[in-house]
Amino acid sequence: MLEGADYEVVIHEAALRVRPADRKVAQRQLTHILEQSERPQVAVRIVPFDVDGFTRIGTPVLLAGGPVPQLDTVMLDSLHAGTFMDAEAQLRLYRRVMHSVQSAALGLVESRDFIHGLAQHM
Repeated sequence: MLEGADYEVVIHEAALRVRPADRKVAQRQLTHILEQSERPQVAVRIVPFDVDGFTRIGTPVLLAGGPVPQLDTVMLDSLHAGTFMDAEAQLRLYRRVMHSVQSAALGLVESRDFIHGLAQHM
């Protein structure tokens, strides 16, 4: 978690390029992400396509963590249901995966610039 942020989101570029409807809807979604990234308690970071050396994840992952690590939980999202994991071995694995993804992500300013550029060219 980035210092000062209560909530950190790391989004792969592929998710930002998906158009759920038309260009205007996609632009509004990107604008909304940009607005949220301006809030001091929210850290939004992007992993662009051209970054090497990080673990790719095939499904959305939520790692809910706090001051008591034993209460952390991982949620994997899929078409049929969400799966919750809280065993220490599972948490260790997903903490490593998330650390790898966070290490590959752009910084806060670079991520905002990336989203802004994408929204302009959508």
